[in-house]
Amino acid sequence: MDISVVISLYNEEESLRELCSWIEKVMNEKGFTYEIIMVDDGSVDSSWQIIEDLSQQNPNVRGIKFRRNYGKSAALFCGFEMAKGNVVVTMDADLQDSPDEIPELYQMIVQEKYDLVSGWKKKRYDPILSKNLPSKLFNATARWTSGIKLHDFNCGLKAYRSEVIKSIEVYGEMHRYIPVLAKNAGFKKIGEKPVEHQKRKYGTSKFGMERFINGFLDLISIMFITKFGKKPMHFFGLLGSLSFLLGFGILFYLAIAKLFLNEYGISNRPLFFLGFLAIIFGTQLFLTGFLAELISRNATERNKYLIDKRI
Repeated sequence: MDISVVISLYNEEESLRELCSWIEKVMNEKGFTYEIIMVDDGSVDSSWQIIEDLSQQNPNVRGIKFRRNYGKSAALFCGFEMAKGNVVVTMDADLQDSPDEIPELYQMIVQEKYDLVSGWKKKRYDPILSKNLPSKLFNATARWTSGIKLHDFNCGLKAYRSEVIKSIEVYGEMHRYIPVLAKNAGFKKIGEKPVEHQKRKYGTSKFGMERFINGFLDLISIMFITKFGKKPMHFFGLLGSLSFLLGFGILFYLAIAKLFLNEYGISNRPLFFLGFLAIIFGTQLFLTGFLAELISRNATERNKYLIDKRI
C-alpha cells in the first residue's frame, strides 16, 4: 500500500464526508493505493455514524472509536498501529489541511528519502493574538531546545516513512513533538514543506490557550525524557548523591566542631538543619530515581485498551 492517511477527530461531523471525498479524489487522480484511518477520539456528535457510513461506501476507509476523549496523541498512536502504508500522512479533520498536498509529501519521502516531512503553514488564517503569536514563540522555543529547524512543530499535516511511526510511541500530549521523538529514535533526515492553510469551514477550534502552556511543559518533559527517559537514575541519583554528600559533610564538620573544638549549641545552628535536610532530600531523590527506573521498565502498555470498536 502506498499511503495511509491517519485522521484524528473530535466532534467533526460536518466536515468528514467532504474531507473523505477530497482525499479519494486526490488518491484516484494520482493512482495511489491507500487507506483512510479515522480515529474518533470520543466524539459526542454523529461522527462515528458518519465514519461507519463512509466505510460501507468505500472499503479503503477504516475507523477506530475511543470510549471517551483520550487526546490527539493517543489517537495518533492507535492510528499508527493500524496503518499499513509505506508512507503515513497525518492531517486534521477540520478541512484546514489540504489533501492536495499529499502527493508532494509522498514524493519527498519516497524520492528524496526523507524520514519525516512536516508541513509549514507560512500564511495562517488564525487570530494573531490567540494563536499566531503564541505559536511563533512556542516554535522558536522548540527549535532552540531540540535543535530541529522546523518552523511549525504543531502542524497536523505531516508525512512519515512507515518505519518512523512504528519505532516511536506517542502518548500524553507528545504529538506536538513527534519530530523530536523521531530524532531521538535515530531518524535524522527531517524536512519541511510550506503548505496551504485553509480557513476553518465548520465549527470551532477544539483547542484553547491552555495548549500553549501544556506545550511548554511537554517540551520540558520530552527534553528530559530524551536525555534521561531510559536512565532516570542518572539524573535523580546524581542529584541525590550530591545532596546527601553535602549534608553528610556539614554534619561531619559540626560533629568535629563539637567533639574537638568544644563548640556548643550545635543542634540550634541553622547549618545543622541545612545538613539534616540535605541528607533527607538526597535520600528522597535517590529513591525517586530508583522507583523511576522500575516504572520506566514497565511502561510499555500505557496506550493499550483505549479502543472500543474497529471496522
